[in-house]
Amino acid sequence: MSETTQGLKLNGIYAFKEGMATIYNDKGEAIPVTVLRYETWKVSQIKTNEKDGYTAVQIASVPKKAKNSSKAEVGHLKGAGFETGARFVKEIRQDLPADVKLGDAISIESLTQGDFVKITAKSKGKGFQGSVRRWSFAGGPATHGSKFHRRPGSSGNRTWPGRVMPGKKFPGHLGDETVTVRNVQIVEINAADGVVLVKGPVPGHKNTLVKLVKEQ
Repeated sequence: MSETTQGLKLNGIYAFKEGMATIYNDKGEAIPVTVLRYETWKVSQIKTNEKDGYTAVQIASVPKKAKNSSKAEVGHLKGAGFETGARFVKEIRQDLPADVKLGDAISIESLTQGDFVKITAKSKGKGFQGSVRRWSFAGGPATHGSKFHRRPGSSGNRTWPGRVMPGKKFPGHLGDETVTVRNVQIVEINAADGVVLVKGPVPGHKNTLVKLVKEQ
């Protein structure tokens, strides 16, 4: 039995997006799934109400190179069994498990097939985009010399208040923001290969870090 199956079970896990695939259920129906890769995560800090004001389990994964690790990182993660810093240090807020201790590996079986989870990840960045793509504006006539096409249109007001109001939809940076999708179903947990399959798409590009937390 691997370290990731017999370890500590939490209310959620972190995994890395690999891409999309299609699987078939017992009825022969095609199900689009996103493949998530699970790495070993270890408990790096236990946060309590008395000391931190809330309860949470801090976890760390993927060791850094020694030359890229600060003394503070090395000292903080030493108790978790890391010789250097870690590329990813996250936390899951929940009531503390009774037997939690530093260095415990987090089990991929914290989630099970059929669970519904809340997924949080950073979406793909799409750079500077116009208002048609960014906000789905209709634009104007494309012919007959209109010269309007994909412009945003009027943005001002009358004499009062005589300014553009905050929150007005304009061209600008699109994507690269934290997105949360709720009620996503776990289709399969493959503990042997460290793979989690969830139904439907997940925000972000390949290797994006994805947080999965059980829906209450």
